Amino acid sequence: MNIRTDEFSLIAKYFQRSHGAGDDAGSAVSASSQNRSRRDIAVGIGDDAAIVIPPTGCGIAVTTDTMVSGVHFDEKVPVDAIGHKLVAVNLSDLAAMGAEPAWLSLSCAFPSIDENWLTAFSRGFFAALDYYHCELIGGDITKGPLTLTLTAQGIVPAERYLKREGAQPGDRIYVSGTLGDAALALAAQQGKVSVPPEHMAALEKRLFYPTPRVALGQLLRNQATSAIDLSDGLLGDIQHILVASGVGARIQLDTLPFSQAFAESISGPDGWRYQIAGGDDYELCFTIPESRCGNLETLALQAGVKVTCVGIIDGSRELRFFEKNQACDIDFHAYSHFQGA
Repeated sequence: MNIRTDEFSLIAKYFQRSHGAGDDAGSAVSASSQNRSRRDIAVGIGDDAAIVIPPTGCGIAVTTDTMVSGVHFDEKVPVDAIGHKLVAVNLSDLAAMGAEPAWLSLSCAFPSIDENWLTAFSRGFFAALDYYHCELIGGDITKGPLTLTLTAQGIVPAERYLKREGAQPGDRIYVSGTLGDAALALAAQQGKVSVPPEHMAALEKRLFYPTPRVALGQLLRNQATSAIDLSDGLLGDIQHILVASGVGARIQLDTLPFSQAFAESISGPDGWRYQIAGGDDYELCFTIPESRCGNLETLALQAGVKVTCVGIIDGSRELRFFEKNQACDIDFHAYSHFQGA
């Protein structure tokens, strides 16, 4: 099948759809505005460019992530999970800025056309879009090694966005959810560690279907002094906050939150490696003044996500780790795309 000839039919079949009751992801529809779930899109799919109308007094947060076959996913990953994760990793970046997800643009390179693959991918992709009330407004399809690039745009009130810069000595360091599940699942798939079979499904769910903390990010706008999403692991990601803010941090390893599946699969220093250096958590790490910690509990309940204090910001400009208030050394490094290259 010739990609050049069939590009527009592929878009119509798999990436342009209606939002009426009973419609399936991928159904072909016209590009008329009545088929859009969002009313802030003036021009969507079907023109040379999309036009969006942000609310008065708001800025637009923009982020882009790419997933490459053989690097970010392989045949072990359910195809619908690839679609879900592509959306989730972008929305996690928006959550770290305190933004409401709104509009997405998708660019794909396919080596050939596999309609079963495209059906499953679009199902997972659009299910995530629907859940977070955002909409695909354009993109591109071409022929090449399987590569998926998504640009997500979110709305945030002016001067109320979150940044990596802003942490102050005395601020408490929090993380959402639990850490290490996805990294442990991947290590088990690669034969690097043994995981009890009864826990593998729960761990793989965190790897395949991450949950961006979109609601929590928006609730933190007036509370957090800095924030970042944990994509490469706490060890590496928190250092971006420290550098941007000109501060240091003390992390208490024994306070790191874990799931039951994780705790019953690995523990202690072996577990810390996956909790702080494994990556793929897509949780939020943020700093907050001690005076606001009580209010944070209410906000976390409102967002429906657990938050855990794992350390404190100081003026040392160093990242130090402790176990039960005793300093300890770690012998592993943060995830890097080009490690060993």
